[in-house]
Amino acid sequence: MGFYRNVVLPHLCDLAMRNTFLGPYRERVIGRAQGTVLEIGAGSGLNLPLYEAGVREVLALEPDPRLMAMARRNAKQARRPVTFLDASAEAIPLEDRSVDTVVTTWTLCTIPEALRALEEMRRVLKPDGHLLFVEHGLAPDERVCKWQNRLTPAWKCISGGCHLNRPIALMIESGGFVIDHLDTGYAPGPKSMSFLYEGRARPNR
Repeated sequence: MGFYRNVVLPHLCDLAMRNTFLGPYRERVIGRAQGTVLEIGAGSGLNLPLYEAGVREVLALEPDPRLMAMARRNAKQARRPVTFLDASAEAIPLEDRSVDTVVTTWTLCTIPEALRALEEMRRVLKPDGHLLFVEHGLAPDERVCKWQNRLTPAWKCISGGCHLNRPIALMIESGGFVIDHLDTGYAPGPKSMSFLYEGRARPNR
């Protein structure tokens, strides 16, 4: 999961997403990855031990040095080779059409220029590649949505830039993707931060 602001305090969104109820979401998304994988916002490396035999290598992009140090420790348990990229998602240091799978898990909420990042993900994906994602974001229920909009200005200031109210599916489509599969719903926890989008998308060439 991602972290896109340099803060001293632990990232509250990152801590929330460690919830054991969310393990099956993480495992499903990672389990669908194939080939050369670019993980956006690898964070502390919680996903790295989950990549299986269908994955050739993992390119773990993480701009925060504190989290990257934690991820390097978790990478010792990884079953696939891991290469770390000290970069932001808005400027991915890879060639066009060079990866088979892009993975984001609870990351799009924090990237400052999320649309630009999605365009970069599309650029580096092969034509037959996929974006696999599980993210929290804007809920369909009007009452919950109102609370998300009210809370986000303060929440993002104390949680490393995390937005509670980003319309994830719309963002992905606006970034140049076609969503092939999408499941949505509330995970256990406060509704303002637990509406999840889980799915698969392909580049709209």
